[in-house]
Amino acid sequence: MEKKSNIKVGLTGNPNVGKSTLFNALTKSKQHVGNWPGKTVEKKDGYLNYNGTKIQFVDLPGSYSLTAYTQEEAITTTFVLEETPDVVVQIVDAQNLERNLFMTIQLIEMSAPLVLAVNLDDLARKEGRVVDTKKLSLLLNTPVVVIDARHKKGIDTLIEAIIKKSGNKNKSKIKLTYGAEVNEKVQKIRNFIAKNDKQMRENELDWITIKLLEGDIRVDQKLIKKTYYIELKSLTEKSVSHLETVFGKDIHNILANTRYGFIKGLSTQVIKCRKNSGKRNFAQTVDCLLTNKFLGIPIFLIVAWLMFQSTFTLSEPLMGLMESLFIYIGNHISVVLESIQSPYWINSLVIDGIIGGVGGILTFIPIIGILFLIIAILEDSGYMARVAYVMDKSMQKIGLQGKAFIPMMLGFGCNVPGIMATRALETKSDRLLTILINPFMSCGARLPVYVLFTGAFFSAYQGWIIFSLYILGVLIAIIMGFVFRKILSKKSLSPFVIELPPYRWPSITGLLIHVWEKIWLFIKKAGTVILAFSIIIWALASFPAGVDYGTRESFAGQIGETIAPVFKPLGFGNWQSSVALISGFTAKEVIISTFGTIYNAEEGSSLEVALKNNFTPLSAYSFMVFILLYVPCVAVLAVVKRETNSWKWPIFMVFYTTLIAWTMSFIVYRGGILFGFV
Repeated sequence: MEKKSNIKVGLTGNPNVGKSTLFNALTKSKQHVGNWPGKTVEKKDGYLNYNGTKIQFVDLPGSYSLTAYTQEEAITTTFVLEETPDVVVQIVDAQNLERNLFMTIQLIEMSAPLVLAVNLDDLARKEGRVVDTKKLSLLLNTPVVVIDARHKKGIDTLIEAIIKKSGNKNKSKIKLTYGAEVNEKVQKIRNFIAKNDKQMRENELDWITIKLLEGDIRVDQKLIKKTYYIELKSLTEKSVSHLETVFGKDIHNILANTRYGFIKGLSTQVIKCRKNSGKRNFAQTVDCLLTNKFLGIPIFLIVAWLMFQSTFTLSEPLMGLMESLFIYIGNHISVVLESIQSPYWINSLVIDGIIGGVGGILTFIPIIGILFLIIAILEDSGYMARVAYVMDKSMQKIGLQGKAFIPMMLGFGCNVPGIMATRALETKSDRLLTILINPFMSCGARLPVYVLFTGAFFSAYQGWIIFSLYILGVLIAIIMGFVFRKILSKKSLSPFVIELPPYRWPSITGLLIHVWEKIWLFIKKAGTVILAFSIIIWALASFPAGVDYGTRESFAGQIGETIAPVFKPLGFGNWQSSVALISGFTAKEVIISTFGTIYNAEEGSSLEVALKNNFTPLSAYSFMVFILLYVPCVAVLAVVKRETNSWKWPIFMVFYTTLIAWTMSFIVYRGGILFGFV
C-alpha cells in the first residue's frame, strides 16, 4: 500500500451533524476562508501535519443529498467528481443515521473514496439506539470511525483511517442494486456510454448513468456536445418511460425508493434499538414478523404454498377453455384439409405436429400468467425483499454467500437472468458456485410439465406436489452449494445489504406489463423453438416411410428404445419419455409438445389419458423429479459458457446435474416401491 505525503480530503455531511466542529478540531488555526469559484457560498480550507503527512481538509457545504439542485449540492458533486480528492469523509449523526445514509448511497454511486465518521454516538445510545459500526464498515466495505467532535475523541483514529484509505489503490466498490427492472435499464445505458466514450472515468460512469435517468440538467449540459448524445438521450427517455409505466410513479420517486430500500435493509442490520426506545408503527410490526429468524421462513413456506394452490384453482377453468379452443381449431382445420384433399402427410404435420405440439403448450398460458402475476405482486409489494433478508441469514449459517439468494430467486423465473445476476457477486468462487447451483431453481419452463403430470395423477393435491418439487430443488441447491463451498473456496463469507423497500400497493399497469412480458416470451418460444422441435419430432415419429405414426418402429421410437433402459430403474423406461427428455434439452416446454406430438396418434384420447397408460403416480413423480434436476436447456449452458469464459463448466454441468437427477429419481422411485406406493 502506497503512503502519500500530501492528501486532499473533503469533509461533507448533512447540516448540523458536527462537520464544522470536526473541521476546527482537525485544522485548529490553520484555516483559509474564501468563496467557491463563481459562487457566493463560503469555502474553507484547513491543513494538518500528521507524522510527516500533510493533509488538506476542504469543508464542503452541508447538504442533505447530491442532486445538484442547490449551490451547496453542486459544489460537493463537482468537488468529488472533478477535483478527485484522495478521501471523502462523511460525518453522520448516529441519532439520525437513516437520514444521513441517503448521501452515503449517493457518494457510493459516485465511487467516492469514502470514510464514515459517526458523530453523536453517545447521544444515540442515551436514546436506546446502538450503531454496530464494525458491521456497518463490513457491509459498506468502507472505514467507519466513531468520533466525538465536541470533545475531540477519536480524532487520531479518524486521521489514521484517512491516511490508510488514501494509499489504498484497490478501492473495492459496493454494487448497489435498484431492483431487476431498474438495473436492466441502468446497465443498458452504462454499457452504451462506456462503448461510445472511452475517455469517461469509471467513477463518473455510474454516477452519470443514474443522473441521466433522473434528468439532471448539468449532466445533459456536460454530454450535449458528444456525438452520441442524441442516441443516448433517446435510449434514456425510452428507459424512463418504461420504468414510470411499470411502477406508476415518476423516476425520482422510483430511484429514491430503491435507495431508501437499501438504507432500510442496512439500518435493520446495524442499528439495535432497546425495547423501550420507541413505539413501532404498523410497517415495523409487520417487518418484525416477516424477518423474524424463527417465523420468517415458515411464513414464506405458507405464502409459497398458497401461491401454488391459488394458481391452480384460478387457472383450471381457463386452461379448460384453452384446451377446448385448440381441439375446436384442430377439428375445423382437419375438416378444411380433408375438403381440399390435401396429402396425408400435410394433415399429419398440421394436426399431429403443429397443433398437437404447439397447441398443447399454449394451453398453459393461463397458469403461467397467473403464477407470474402473483410473483409480481409479492415482489412489487416489498415482501420478496423480506424473504431474501431472512434467507440471507439462513444461507450464511450453512456456508453459502447470502447475496447468492438474489440470483437464485431470479432462477425461479428463468435460469438465464439468474446466472447473469451472479455478476454482482464479489469473488470468482462465489460467482462460479452460484452459477453451478442455479439450474436447481425450478424455472417457469418446467412448470407446464408439472401441471400436466399433477393434473393427470395428483389432481386433488396439485399445489402440494408442485410445492414439494420447488422445495426439493432449493434443498438440493443448498446441499450442493455447501459441497462446492468446501471444494471451491474456504474463505469466510462477506456480509452484504439486503434492500428492504417500503411496503406499497403494486401498480396495476406495472403488474400487467410484468405478466405480459412473461406470456409474450412464452408465446415467442412456442412460435419458434417449440414449433421447430414439434416439426422435428413429427418427422422422427412419421419416418421411415411405411411405419405407423408414433410407433416404436419410427425413428423416434428407435432412438427412444435405445435410451430407455437407462431410465427403467427410475420407473419411466418407455421410449416416449426418453424422446421427450432428449427434446427437453432444447427447452423444457418442448417436453410437453413432444408428448403432444407423439401421443396425438391415439385418436380420441387426451394427453392426460395417454400419460396414464404409460405412467403410474409413483413413476410420474419420479419423472417430475428428473425434470426438476437434470441438464438445463441450451440457453442456460450458453450463458454459463459466456459467464465463466470456459466450456469446462457447462460440460461439467451437463453431467453432474444429470447424475444428481438420476440418483434422486432412483431414490424416489425405489423408495416409493419399498414403502408400498404404486
